Amino acid sequence: MKRNEGWEMYIDIQQLKKIGLNKSQIARKLGISRPTVDKYIDMTPEEFNSTMEAMHERSKKPNIYEDEILDWLIEFPDLSSAQVYDWLEKKHKELDFSEGTLRRYIRDLRTKHDIPKIAFKRQYEAIPDPPMGKQMQVDFGEKRVKMHNGNIIKLFVMCFVLSHSRHKYCEWRDRPFNTSNIIQIHENAFDFYGGMPQEIVYDQDSLILTSENHGELVYTHAFARYMQKRKFLVYMCRKSDPESKGRIENVVGFVKKNFAHNRTFYNVERWNEDCMNWLQRRGNGKVHGTTKKIPAQVFIEEQKYLQPVLEKIQLKSTILSIKIRCKKLLIKNCKKVLDIHTTPDV
Repeated sequence: MKRNEGWEMYIDIQQLKKIGLNKSQIARKLGISRPTVDKYIDMTPEEFNSTMEAMHERSKKPNIYEDEILDWLIEFPDLSSAQVYDWLEKKHKELDFSEGTLRRYIRDLRTKHDIPKIAFKRQYEAIPDPPMGKQMQVDFGEKRVKMHNGNIIKLFVMCFVLSHSRHKYCEWRDRPFNTSNIIQIHENAFDFYGGMPQEIVYDQDSLILTSENHGELVYTHAFARYMQKRKFLVYMCRKSDPESKGRIENVVGFVKKNFAHNRTFYNVERWNEDCMNWLQRRGNGKVHGTTKKIPAQVFIEEQKYLQPVLEKIQLKSTILSIKIRCKKLLIKNCKKVLDIHTTPDV
């Protein structure tokens, strides 16, 4: 907020208060939020001036990063202030200003340099939180990103979120998932969480579910065997029931838009490592917009309610088996060539 605009708003609030309007009426009349009216309505002119001075001083702090921020906004006009803050935090470690300060600073930069912002629509979460350790939600996503050589690659992500604490885990692949991948990533997620919940919520994915016949779910053979071994309950979402998996849809969208968007891909190992570091900083390390709690802190308590997973299931690697078959074939072919060259002429 600019100082002159702020002072005019303060005067308007005080005048409307004098003629008897309540806080809600003042907010509607001036087109501002009710919390803004609450903040300024009982301030003296001296207190308001001190507040504006402090805001002005705070707003100067991101100035040292102005060139960096402006370069990012010009290259990626749809960057969110949360992404910019994360990129600065990753690069410079400690920042002496809040995300709110940076948000206002970026808003002014966009106005000054005419860089419009594209807004993303948030998903709606309607289901009350289940008890700790009760439920996990799982879903998949795809994202096209730019490689370091300028080519475009499609990446595939599988995301998990504990419904109570909102603690998240994600794993990426540079090729479509198969059922073995999905089972192995479940094991990686349980290892990450240090246990598993009682129930897991899925969408009706063909790698997990082959069909639904009058309410009877038919799972793929491999996943059915896995469920039998792990003994967790499964809830399959219906297409007409989107709110039941709203938490995980928010996570998939969050990861695609705030982590993967405008990020350069080098290799899948580095991508996954960067994603987990980002989740630690952002998705699990910052206050959640709905719960108003930090997922990592709530998870410390929720982890006590997870069922123990004593032994990790190791699946035979398809890639490894392909390499072994190729090696055997190569040896066989080499022997044939060797036989041809060592057989004496008749």
